[in-house]
Amino acid sequence: MNVLIVEDERSLAEEIASFLKKENFLCETALTGTDASEKIAVNLYDFILLDLGLPDYNGFDILKEARESGNEAGIIVVTARGAVEDKVKGLNLGADDYLAKPFALIELLSRIQAVARRKFQVNEQAIHIGGFQLMTQSRKILFGEEEVEITRKEYELIQYLAFNRDKVLTRHQLYEHIWGNVLDDRYDSNFIDVHVKNIRRKLAAYAPATWLETVRGIGYRISSDKD
Repeated sequence: MNVLIVEDERSLAEEIASFLKKENFLCETALTGTDASEKIAVNLYDFILLDLGLPDYNGFDILKEARESGNEAGIIVVTARGAVEDKVKGLNLGADDYLAKPFALIELLSRIQAVARRKFQVNEQAIHIGGFQLMTQSRKILFGEEEVEITRKEYELIQYLAFNRDKVLTRHQLYEHIWGNVLDDRYDSNFIDVHVKNIRRKLAAYAPATWLETVRGIGYRISSDKD
């Protein structure tokens, strides 16, 4: 998942990023509100970790700006402000959770995972699709008792589609979720097509994956009608 860390304390931002990268998250940082606002406007993030006490911006304004523009990222307010009024205001503006400083990184990870479960409505460790099981904790795909040999990126792609079942995801959305910023010089939308082709080939060795659909000119979706 692609995460933007909005935090003016560089050492803390780097500490959070280092921790989350070890948990297979893609991370970008913004040390100012201006930088955060610009990045949120042009990039798609799965999560935004938002400090309120920024040097040039009120974090609440960034939160309001994001939600009014239709941004659907999971937003966790991370701040030293512990007043109930601030928590209520943040939640009312559209924050998904509120974590007061200081905090343990393992708790932050737990909050992110909890928000992800609510956001994607996933309440179990296995997602069942067409005879396959996506094991969300071990990040494996099983068919019966057999494990499908699949790369980490391929797993992330199919899990993201599964989390958004019946929703068409564009190639840009899928790329940003798995590789990060689409403005990255490495960006090539063909990456997604190649990965989907490889996934279909690997799944077909066990059972047809007709539920993994191509939406011409747009992207891909997992269809419940063919599950």
